[in-house]
Amino acid sequence: MLVVEDERHLADLYTDYLSEQYDVRTTYSGDEAIDMLASDIDVVLLDRRMPITSGNEVLAAIEENGLDCRVAMVTAVDPDFEIIDLGVDDYLVKPVSKNALLDVVDRLLTIAEYSDRLQELTSKKLKRNVLEVEKPESELEESDRFAELEADIRRLERDVDRLSEALDEDDVLRQR
Repeated sequence: MLVVEDERHLADLYTDYLSEQYDVRTTYSGDEAIDMLASDIDVVLLDRRMPITSGNEVLAAIEENGLDCRVAMVTAVDPDFEIIDLGVDDYLVKPVSKNALLDVVDRLLTIAEYSDRLQELTSKKLKRNVLEVEKPESELEESDRFAELEADIRRLERDVDRLSEALDEDDVLRQR
């Protein structure tokens, strides 16, 4: 996880909040954040308004580099309709509590896991469909590999359902 915040006391506070549960890297500028972007970063907490290189520019660098991470803006900038077009997964307005940060990180990691599982499930279902079209039913019934594929699909369907329910519960809790 990467915390990008130009106000050192806030960056350090966010890092303290999160470091008990997560591996956290901290940077105090947009330029430094761009230099630290790497494929092993799964979540970025990004201040929007920073001198020299803004959070929007860091976000553009994330997108340009094709990084597969989730991004939450954590900023004092009140949202307006332009956030619709921002490539962020969440938007928090300062001040932000420890619980709010932990909740957003948990939710973003759940979204990432959901996306990964859904992609894997879709791929396996497509393979199953091809085999069902191309192979006789008797051959499918005798195949241990096909049985494993079916078991994988059932497991992934349960995982996707569980993650979807967790995200739905998060939405309900956020609306309170």
